[in-house]
Amino acid sequence: MEAISVEHVIMIVLAVIVLAEAIGMVISFRKGIAYRKKVAEVEIGSAEQEAKRITDEAGKVAQSKKREALLEAKEEIHKNRVEFDKEVKERRNDLQRQERRVQQKEETLDRKSQSLEAKEDNLNKKKTEIQALQEETVKIKQKRLEELEKISGLTADEAKEYLLKNVENEVKHEAALMIKDIEEKAKDEADKKAKNIVSVAIQKCAADHVAETTVSVVPLPNDEMKGRIIGREGRNIRTLETLTGIDLIIDDTPEAVILSGFDPIRREIARVALEKLIIDGRIHPARIEESVERAKKEVENAIRQEGEHATFETGVYGLHPELIKLLGKLKFRTSYGQNVLKHSIEVSHLAGIMAGELGADVNIAKRAGLLHDIGKSVDHEVEGSHVTIGADIAKKYREGQEVLHAILAHHGDIEAKTIVACLVQAADTISAARPGARRETLETYIKRLEKLEEIADSFNGVDKSFAIQAGREIRIMVKPDDIDDVGMITMARDMVKKIEGELEYPGQIKVNVIRETRAIEYAR
Repeated sequence: MEAISVEHVIMIVLAVIVLAEAIGMVISFRKGIAYRKKVAEVEIGSAEQEAKRITDEAGKVAQSKKREALLEAKEEIHKNRVEFDKEVKERRNDLQRQERRVQQKEETLDRKSQSLEAKEDNLNKKKTEIQALQEETVKIKQKRLEELEKISGLTADEAKEYLLKNVENEVKHEAALMIKDIEEKAKDEADKKAKNIVSVAIQKCAADHVAETTVSVVPLPNDEMKGRIIGREGRNIRTLETLTGIDLIIDDTPEAVILSGFDPIRREIARVALEKLIIDGRIHPARIEESVERAKKEVENAIRQEGEHATFETGVYGLHPELIKLLGKLKFRTSYGQNVLKHSIEVSHLAGIMAGELGADVNIAKRAGLLHDIGKSVDHEVEGSHVTIGADIAKKYREGQEVLHAILAHHGDIEAKTIVACLVQAADTISAARPGARRETLETYIKRLEKLEEIADSFNGVDKSFAIQAGREIRIMVKPDDIDDVGMITMARDMVKKIEGELEYPGQIKVNVIRETRAIEYAR
């Protein structure tokens, strides 16, 4: 007993205390469980009662909702049934109305069908009557035709031809009267203004024209100079003719040498060179060659100066230098004895004045008038008419379309579609047709007069024709029994068209048709 220490006692005491606490906790836990069980049983009972109460209330509410839903469903069904019955009733009424309409239409169609059948029967009867009437009409017509043929002594074809001829004559008569009326009105309105414009233009552009020929005469200081020009064995004259392409005619004409050649520029070069050789006095092949070269340069300068002078005189500016040079060449070109450069300047002035009177473009009119015959400067070098050549040249140097059109139309090769083209055409005719502007050979003049009279005599009813006033008027005497007063108008117009189509002439030709009826008796 004494061997047990204090530590052991303490440990035992602690173990007893711990065990006692553990036993106490177990006892307390068991009591707590029993208490909770009792409480839970009480709560479960209370919950069951509450659940039963809630279930009863829910059943009551559900029954109430069910009754309300049934009532609403019955009301909705009743309402839909009422609406359906109403709609069915309305549709039934519509069907009844449509049935009545269909029935009425059927009745109307039946009535119309009956009416149409009656009309068809009536039409068939009338058709039969009409056919009978037609047959009767044909018979009557045939009978009348036979009676008419018997009375008139003409068949139906002959009578038809006679009537057509009468109608044709009446139409021609009326057409001639209309033409006469229209022409008189047009002349009344246009003659006065046209004459005024043309007369003003001619008065402002009166110019002198010198007739050029194909020969030039070079005066000599004395007849001894002829021998020096010919040279030893003719070497000088041969050299000069070879270099210039011009023939030198040294005949019995005192103190003069004639230069003959078709090319006017070459002839001018030869003239200038020969004049310089005569002044210098030293005439030999080398000197001739030198003089010809100098003469070429002088003539080229003169050509350019003439072109510039033409542009300055007409007020046409902005031309290409080559065009100015070609204009200068026209100085040495003639047409029916009329200098082409002076003619071009005159046409430019005339076209410009008339354009100013009419309110057209004066500058374009002057430009087209100045360039209208530009093709004549090279027409002996290039194939084609001077009209086509001139248009090609103007196009090459970028002239405007109006100028090109005026060049192409100034001789009527194409129809003039602009005012400028018409003015250039008129100015060209005025310049060429005025007295003294051009000259013609006797042979050409006689041929034109003969052709003019031949055209006049080719018309039926012509008794005599006379070309008078140098071919500017043709006077026709018609047979009064064959041609009436109205037929004269038609004949004059037809004759003008034929003259324009078959004859070439400067200016215009007046066609004067005369009808004269004479009654002659003798008192004895």
